[in-house]
Amino acid sequence: MENERRTRVILLACGSFNPITNMHLRMFELARDYLEDTGRYEVVQGILSAVGDGYKKQGLIEAFHRVKMARLATENSDWITVDAWESSQPEWVETAKVIRHHYSELTEAKQVGDDVDTVKYAKKRRIEGNYVESASDHNKKEATQLMLLCGADVLESFGIPNLWKEEDIAEIVGRFGLVCITRCGADPQKFIHRSDMLWKHRKNIHVVPEWVANEISATHVRRALRRGQSVRYLLPDNVLCYIHDNQLYSAESEQNNAGVVLAPLQKHAGDPAI
Repeated sequence: MENERRTRVILLACGSFNPITNMHLRMFELARDYLEDTGRYEVVQGILSAVGDGYKKQGLIEAFHRVKMARLATENSDWITVDAWESSQPEWVETAKVIRHHYSELTEAKQVGDDVDTVKYAKKRRIEGNYVESASDHNKKEATQLMLLCGADVLESFGIPNLWKEEDIAEIVGRFGLVCITRCGADPQKFIHRSDMLWKHRKNIHVVPEWVANEISATHVRRALRRGQSVRYLLPDNVLCYIHDNQLYSAESEQNNAGVVLAPLQKHAGDPAI
């Protein structure tokens, strides 16, 4: 009965995951603990969505490899899955559109009887799986909420000119909600206070403190790999093996997209609505 009074939540994390690190995975655990400790939410699923090659970020390796590493990293999780829709798009897709896509999938799932397994079932559910639901399951699905999960750096990037459209930010925080994990040197609450838009939707923004400081950065991991230094224990062992087996992250790969303007800056700089 207690869980039925809680809003069911699906956490969606969008990013490069270049490569995925243990901190990316920890974000999901921290967010779930925080939301469920409020007594208002039951987190039933986490989704990792890697950006496509069209994002044009320097050093970004092929989406195929990034998705494969994400799947290796989450293969032992009973609630975090990987979705390849965003990464498979030929052009860069705005985060707001990615969220809409997954919300549409959730809505369609309600109609056809698809659902997500909760952690108590101790069973990994892949997105394409189906099962026959009971009436009580269907009723609980009606309250399922999709939230964007991110780090404080993503929240603060809302202030970078032409990186985000204002209407997209308003939709993300106003319609869906945001769960932000803090990091050293960042003050999300101050940033929210300074932004009229974020302040307006502050009740939909959940700032989650990370008391055990962890500054693992994919950028630092790639630098260490280029220099032949150990990155063990910074990312899952099976991901590290995949990197070595496929000889990923070299001085050459770091020059991918060098000198190319990031896709959102290209698109939004010429948008008269910005």
